[in-house]
Amino acid sequence: MPRRDRPAGPGRAGRASDPAERTRRQFVRRQWARRWLTWKPVVAVVVLLALAAVGVWLVYFSSVLAVTGVDVRGTALLSPAEVRSAAAVPDGEALARVDLARIRTRVQALAPVRSVDVSREWPHQVRIDVTERVPVAVVAIAGHLRGMDEDGVVFRDYASPPPGLPQVQTGSDTSSDALHEAARVVGSLPRDLSARIDHVEVETVDRINLVLHDGRVVRWGSSADSDLKSDVLAKLLAAVPKAHAYDVSVPGEPTTTGG
Repeated sequence: MPRRDRPAGPGRAGRASDPAERTRRQFVRRQWARRWLTWKPVVAVVVLLALAAVGVWLVYFSSVLAVTGVDVRGTALLSPAEVRSAAAVPDGEALARVDLARIRTRVQALAPVRSVDVSREWPHQVRIDVTERVPVAVVAIAGHLRGMDEDGVVFRDYASPPPGLPQVQTGSDTSSDALHEAARVVGSLPRDLSARIDHVEVETVDRINLVLHDGRVVRWGSSADSDLKSDVLAKLLAAVPKAHAYDVSVPGEPTTTGG
C-alpha cells in the first residue's frame, strides 16, 4: 500500500522544538548545577575524611607498616644483639605507635652507652644509633680493673692494664666526686702529656697528682684551668728537666722541687 504522510501533530519532534520544553530543560540543568555546587564541597570533605581515616588505619592500626626489624649502628663494645635485647622493641607493633623515648631510655641504661638516638626507618624498622663511651683511664675497684670515661663513668672490665691508658689509684676514702674529677683531669690532658703518665693519684677533688713513667710527680690539683696547667707544665719540663716534682696546681705560680 502506498505510504501516507501524516500531518505534523503535537508529537515528540514537536515537543523537542517547543520553546517551553527547552526552557524547562535548561531550568532543570541549572537547578542540578546549583545543587552540585552546593554539595561539591561536602562531597570533597567526605572523600578527604574517608582517605584520612584509611591512612590513619594503615599507619597506626594495621600490620601493613608494622615493625619487623631493628637496625643497630655504632656499637663496638656492645653487640647489636645486646642493644636489641635492652631496647625491647615490640615486634609486630605499628611502627608509628612505637614509643621511641622508652626505647632510648632502656638503651641509655647500658653502661657502655654515652648517648643514643632512636628513629623510625620506614616502612618496617626502628633504627638505633649508639655512641659508646671512650675510656681515658683505668681504675682498680674491688680488685678489678675498670675502664673509666672522661665523665668519670666506669663502664667496662679489663683483665690486665691496657697500654696507653693511665691507671687511677684511689684510697679507701676517695669519694666518687674525686674520682669524677680525676677523670676530667685525664680527659683534658693533651695526647703527648697523657702518653707520659704512668698513673694518677687521687686524694680529694683538689688534690690530684700525675706520676710520670720516670717517677716524677706533678701536683695538678683539680681539673680547673687544665689547659693552662698543661702549657705551664710543658714549659717547666723543658726548663727544669731534672726536677723531682712539679706543682702547677696554681698555674700562675708554678714551682719545682729538686733538680
